[in-house]
Amino acid sequence: MIDTYSDRQLQIIKTVSETGFCAIDALSEHFSVSTQTIRRDVNALCEQGELRRVWGGVEAPPISGNLLYAKRRIMNVAAKRKIALQVAAHIPDGSSIALSIGTTPEMAIAALQEKTNLKIFTNNLNIAMQASGRHDWSVTIAGGSVRSGDRDILGAEVEAFFERFEVDFGIFGVAGVSQDGGLLDFSEAEVGSRRAILKNCRTSYLVMDHSKFGRTADVRGGHLSDVDHIFCDQAIPQQFLDKLGLASVSVAVPGKVVEEQAL
Repeated sequence: MIDTYSDRQLQIIKTVSETGFCAIDALSEHFSVSTQTIRRDVNALCEQGELRRVWGGVEAPPISGNLLYAKRRIMNVAAKRKIALQVAAHIPDGSSIALSIGTTPEMAIAALQEKTNLKIFTNNLNIAMQASGRHDWSVTIAGGSVRSGDRDILGAEVEAFFERFEVDFGIFGVAGVSQDGGLLDFSEAEVGSRRAILKNCRTSYLVMDHSKFGRTADVRGGHLSDVDHIFCDQAIPQQFLDKLGLASVSVAVPGKVVEEQAL
């Protein structure tokens, strides 16, 4: 359904996703249209479940279940951009990098465009297409069936693909983090590819925006304490930091880096 929305409606979804709430008057002023026009757009988006009407405006609906890739791409864009820029600052020229599926790893590859002589290994076609635009980068992609919409390649072939390489950095996201610090995804295949990257990289980067903490998904695979570095757009809630136990994990958020946490 998202492909049938007007450009303004898509921008409304993006704006509300980034801010959490927008007043009707503010949207009217931002798009230079009448409040009646904005209300028609908003009502249509609310009927489709994209937004939720509240007193004085609209807000993003609660996240439950996996969302279409096109919709996830425009959610929390500013937060993902912050994360991507943090990651790029830690990747030197000439690195080998394995990147998993997801919109935040895709944003990370865009932030790396100023780097030279990178070797990219991925199971996502969006990432591969961006990376292949650089003449001095090498790009290797997993084989197998492509998941419609997400443009991911998943399954046993992908896990075997990542097993064949030992890379400098592994960059991956998650669908959610449970209350006990467990890493969650929506399928065993997603967990399998992520864990294969984790196992076969020298340094692991978990990239995720703050909305992932406490978000539920069906399949457990790993724990916050398994990774080397966590990159987030906001300070990680203390209850999740407590779950790291004695693990040494670097946590990076904008304006603050906590090195070698032992909590």
